[in-house]
Amino acid sequence: MAKRTVAEQYVDLIARAGVTRVFGVVGDSLNPVVDAIRRNSAVEWVQVRHEEAAAFAASAEAQLTGRLAACAGSCGPGNLHLINGLFDAHRSMAPVLALAAQIPSSEIGTGFFQETHPDRLFQECSHYSELISTPGQMPRVVQSAIQYAVGRRGVSVVALPGDVAGKEAPESAVELAMVTDLPATRPGDAEVAKLVDLVDGAEKVTLFCGRGVAGAHGEVMELAEKLKAPVGHALRGKEHIQYDNPYDVGMSGLLGYGAAYEAMHGCDLLILLGTDFPYSEFLPDGARIVQVDVQPERLGRRTDLKLAVWGDVGETLRCLTPQVREKTSRRFLDRMLDRHVAALEGAVQAYTRNVEKHTPIHPEYVAAVLDEEAADDAAFTVDTGMCNVWAARYLTPNGRRRVIGSFVHGSMANALPQALGAQFLDRGRQVVSMSGDGGFAMLMGDFLTLVQYDLPVKVVLFNNSSLGMVDLEMMVDGLTPHGTGYQHTDFAAIATAAGARGIRVERPGDVRDALREAFRHDGPALVDVVTDPNALSMPPKITAGQVTGFALSASRTVLNGGVGRMVQLARSNLRNIPRP
Repeated sequence: MAKRTVAEQYVDLIARAGVTRVFGVVGDSLNPVVDAIRRNSAVEWVQVRHEEAAAFAASAEAQLTGRLAACAGSCGPGNLHLINGLFDAHRSMAPVLALAAQIPSSEIGTGFFQETHPDRLFQECSHYSELISTPGQMPRVVQSAIQYAVGRRGVSVVALPGDVAGKEAPESAVELAMVTDLPATRPGDAEVAKLVDLVDGAEKVTLFCGRGVAGAHGEVMELAEKLKAPVGHALRGKEHIQYDNPYDVGMSGLLGYGAAYEAMHGCDLLILLGTDFPYSEFLPDGARIVQVDVQPERLGRRTDLKLAVWGDVGETLRCLTPQVREKTSRRFLDRMLDRHVAALEGAVQAYTRNVEKHTPIHPEYVAAVLDEEAADDAAFTVDTGMCNVWAARYLTPNGRRRVIGSFVHGSMANALPQALGAQFLDRGRQVVSMSGDGGFAMLMGDFLTLVQYDLPVKVVLFNNSSLGMVDLEMMVDGLTPHGTGYQHTDFAAIATAAGARGIRVERPGDVRDALREAFRHDGPALVDVVTDPNALSMPPKITAGQVTGFALSASRTVLNGGVGRMVQLARSNLRNIPRP
């Protein structure tokens, strides 16, 4: 029986860990691994055009499934191209294993052609980054990398020289059992008791939810009902908590809307649930604050806490809710629900005036129609910049839809490659890339990957011929926008030339039919919508002290009116308020 090579052992190990595909670009030092994948029916090699797209695609797969995903790059420039997508995956807590092929092992340290040191370069965007310099390190290094990625929810990097990959794996190597599922984490009884005392001692409680409430919707609703507490959310918490939520008061932060800001500042106990909300300027100074998070390093790093609770949100609330006293007064909750409806209705007025006749097309109109036409279980990927605003304000969550973006790292060009990863995961699910023309152009080469694999991704391109968010940042700082404009490009023609369905939209009356046509198309499609670059306005709350730096300047001009169907949800919640 032929002995396995190190490359073959690597592929066998990642297959055991649940990896079914590896995204990457083949070449030189990576060839032994790609050949091993070719001969292993359990793992597919996905040929992308750019390694950055490979890392984004793997990240999207990991975020949608919660399971390990993989990407790879050849030595030197090949694996360096992975780094931006890996930074995004790591900051998004996506378990991704990256293989960084290396130059011949005997040449390391000599300034050889394409020499870099990936085991050092990737340390900042990974939990684990190590070099396999001899076959004897297999399989322990790879198993350690997998455990770090899965257990700590982030990136692991294995650097592997091509010559080592082609050598025989040692017969004596022991392949250990691998953990691929996370355990539940609950706080200690003492912490729960302290939290019970704080909740029982508070008259007005507000819950503010982030991504960490995923899977705990029912537990949050049960606690909100018992405490008569408004429930706000950060952007990454929206998809997990806003649906079927009679306590919803909207979103706080740079893209915020509704009464979330007021509810956070008007309470006397604010409970942060599964959020590492980075903008401390939006957090209250006077209220007592409790933070619950499964990642202990996040506790208290944004604001002073009365109590830090280390635990999974669902597990923590299952311990907490039965022990707290039910509150009888709905006065604070009902007031916040009233304010929320009023705030949303004010925004809607700005959006509804002549929007179906306005050219260039209102981008928020496009987003609103997209929300209505997209499938109930669609997966949306969202470019950084203005598309973040469209997703935040117009995509209606329902517990089945997913929304993925570069919400923490803030990278351009993330939406298209993330859609690639999402569609490979499930060809039968509707996947929509909400792309800006700047971000789409940056990694446009991987639109050809969609065509090559006949992936039915639908790219909805908001084409305003500018870097819209950067325009806003400059204007807020009193600067004349410069270097932000693009020549006007017919991206639909490019899509058609590439072999996809390209649809050009210049009139608002054609938006709905264009989206329907794209969704009916069996393969990849791009809807190129010419949108108005001058859609500006104010967020719900801004102070003079919030006018410095990128993030806060963006918050001054977050986008013109409209919040889509959220106003309907808010009105429904208001109608459900018990009246004496």
